[in-house]
Amino acid sequence: RCKNLSVSFWNSYWMLPSDVCGMNCFWEAAFRYDYMKTHPSEKMHLAVVACGERLEETVTMLRSAIIFSIKPLHFHIFAEDQLHDSFKDILDEFPYEGKVNYTLYPITFPSESAAEWKKLFKPCASQRLFLPLILKNVDSLLYVDTDILFLRPVDDIWSFLGKFNSTQIAAMAPEHEEPRIGWYNRFARHPYYGVTGINSGVMLMNMTRIRRKYFKNDMTPVRLQWGEILMPLLKKYKLNITWGDQDLLNIMFFHNPESLYVFPCQWNYRPDHCIYGSNCKAAEEEGIFILHGNRGVYHDDKQPTFRAVYEAIKNYSFGDDLVHSLLQPLEQELQKTMHTYCGRIYKVFIKQLTKSARDLYARRSKG
Repeated sequence: RCKNLSVSFWNSYWMLPSDVCGMNCFWEAAFRYDYMKTHPSEKMHLAVVACGERLEETVTMLRSAIIFSIKPLHFHIFAEDQLHDSFKDILDEFPYEGKVNYTLYPITFPSESAAEWKKLFKPCASQRLFLPLILKNVDSLLYVDTDILFLRPVDDIWSFLGKFNSTQIAAMAPEHEEPRIGWYNRFARHPYYGVTGINSGVMLMNMTRIRRKYFKNDMTPVRLQWGEILMPLLKKYKLNITWGDQDLLNIMFFHNPESLYVFPCQWNYRPDHCIYGSNCKAAEEEGIFILHGNRGVYHDDKQPTFRAVYEAIKNYSFGDDLVHSLLQPLEQELQKTMHTYCGRIYKVFIKQLTKSARDLYARRSKG
């Protein structure tokens, strides 16, 4: 599995034959690239909802998705009208014609309850609940918050769709690994999934199954479809929910636990996984796969480790050498954060990036 890659391989980066693990990673990536070429499949669909001052953050997320991914990407960007021109200007300059397409959508809610949905939690956040009903021709979709950064190919989380059993319709990660610091199990006033709840910042969906499913609920003995259950849930729990649409998803999967596939914490790594001490063991072993900078940590000084990764990806220019333009300067910045709990384990923030860079080099060598 090419574990335990050293982050200080820069001087011998291009001398892969002298590094046994480097050769293993080379052939692993080369095999995957050949497989993708001989097994063409539908492009990957990624959705995001951007309102307010989220333009730069959203673009940085999209850049991170593009850098390492293999199969073509289609971005579904739901944004306030005043952001559309800015998105077009930026995305039309992306250099990967043919690999990346995008569609811009307005923010839309059911007309009879639009105001109520829009003010739930953060502006526009609950738009994600209506994606299966809006994107009727999209079979599967990866939804992410704007504050997500991909540190490995989107292809790899997309592959979880093939691991769903016959009852599973969506995949998310737990809200917490450590119940002693969990929010739902200590404070929630509503049902929630599992021991510590689930976090909806990274949500993989088989939307065909979502649209077909009839959901068990605590409002009626009759099972309801996705479009029928949302408003009754909101009416029943709106005085008891704190995190808006995420709480509604927790309630829904509490009653339908067989419908959820749970992926490990390194696929949705947040400050809670390190600010009180490291509690995502999978990330310690293999690195962080998807970084989630919630609580605004990309834009303040409270968690400089998260901010360093964000700034490195934001400032990286497509096509530049990844080692000298991204990984080396990032490691130097991360070393400056060792006075924080997250900074003490800064190598988990760069371990997967290092492997992703090697895999990308292997694919380019083949292609």
